[in-house]
Amino acid sequence: MHIGSGPESIRVLKAALADNQLPDTYVSAGSLVHMETVSGGQTSPAADEDSPLPVTASPITPATLAGLLAHHAYVYRLRSRKNSDGEDETYEEEVTPPQYILAAVLAAKTWPGLVPLRGVIGAPVLRRDGTLLQRPGYDPATGLYLAAKVDLPPVPDEPTAEQVAEARDFLLNRFLRDFPWKSPADRANYVALLVTPILRHFTRSLTPFALIDATMPASGKSILTGGPGMLYGQRVIPWAYTEEELRKSITAVLAEQVGVVVWDNLAEGTVIDSATLALLVTAGVWSDRQLGASRNIATVNDRLWMATGNNLQVGGDMASRTVRVHLDPNMPRPEERDQSRFGIPHLDQWITSPANQLTVLWHLLVLVLDWTRNGAPRADTISMRQFTPWAQALGGFLAHHGIDGFLANAAEVRSIDEDETRWRAFMACWHSLHGSEPMTAAELRRSGEPDHIGMDEHDRWDGQFITTHTGRLPNALALGRLLTGQAGRWRGEYVIRTGKHDRGDRNVFWVEHHEQ
Repeated sequence: MHIGSGPESIRVLKAALADNQLPDTYVSAGSLVHMETVSGGQTSPAADEDSPLPVTASPITPATLAGLLAHHAYVYRLRSRKNSDGEDETYEEEVTPPQYILAAVLAAKTWPGLVPLRGVIGAPVLRRDGTLLQRPGYDPATGLYLAAKVDLPPVPDEPTAEQVAEARDFLLNRFLRDFPWKSPADRANYVALLVTPILRHFTRSLTPFALIDATMPASGKSILTGGPGMLYGQRVIPWAYTEEELRKSITAVLAEQVGVVVWDNLAEGTVIDSATLALLVTAGVWSDRQLGASRNIATVNDRLWMATGNNLQVGGDMASRTVRVHLDPNMPRPEERDQSRFGIPHLDQWITSPANQLTVLWHLLVLVLDWTRNGAPRADTISMRQFTPWAQALGGFLAHHGIDGFLANAAEVRSIDEDETRWRAFMACWHSLHGSEPMTAAELRRSGEPDHIGMDEHDRWDGQFITTHTGRLPNALALGRLLTGQAGRWRGEYVIRTGKHDRGDRNVFWVEHHEQ
């Protein structure tokens, strides 16, 4: 392509980009990106390590645009010189456009000639019309780019009965057979999570947070998270114990092309009650300030978010946003179990092989396509707040394949809700001590002081008086704010009510108890 002056060069280069003269170039959120293969990536990571996709959508900067032009185009300008006869002659000189020209070309946000890239996926997904996107590369119907992690042969649109039976047998009686599930609900919940990335675009729904915990180390938690991670691309990140650091880590990982994000091996007994995380799993788009810059960015939240640890708890609003998978080996040293008797010995190593990942993915897709061939029946009786479309679709998928127990452990999730537990205990003790007598916050706070009997102290509340997030007893003002924030919210069989004092200048509170 011939370039001349600065303005002419800008017009020529923009026209070339709009005309798709640079292959594998797309527009994403108004900016140009280039799909390229990642060299030197991990080929066989452990189940609890990063498992990136083999390609990435790299933002096109002036430097990368210069490289792409050098590789795919011939950019020149005309120069003149004297020939051997002393006459002027014109010749072509290959050039790299100046930095300011390249920056001006990329400054635009509108690229009508380029197709949009809406995401990079590591495994086939079900389109919204129920067809399977399984050909690697760009899919015009969805705007997704399939960067397959394994070389998957075509999956039939209508699997045979034998293929469906084989897939169900492999999944339940080999792949998942030897995990120490606490209940059938834990196995059903995991199958739902395992197939969620395939069905996300079809269900058009938000996905709840996945909590995979166990009573003992070496129970298989990391293998369970590594299952979807190996299939769809995985990023393992450390848990951030402050809201600010958690927010930064979420924003950073959303810039990467992975289908699963895992906070692995949280400290035993960690309470997951983050307001940031609660917002994340209920937001279809995550907005935040770009790291290292002053502008805000918005990213589609299309990931499966998971956490692992031992005896984890949830708090705040996370209980109703969480699906739990709980393992209980009920033995002192789970790592010493006899692997030779397992359906798949040494599963943590087995799953790292691309051939074995292909086997798992193939069988999952067969089950999905059998479900859609039969009309994709849904479990209309299931409800899960913002995640009801997800729960009804996955509940229907599991019921179609005879996998029982989906979300049947919801009561257990509430039982590990640390916030729910401490408020319920506080309200039960309050009602036991004072019945339904209206009290000001100051009066209630004074009743929380221990009684002095001789040299001894007696705590009538037995340590159940509500505390602040720092673990300290609140003063009367802080207690009033806490109680106001809980008014009308049921905790088990108890609920706090509020009204005005007879003098009218302050609030009073009391607890009602209603046996269920």
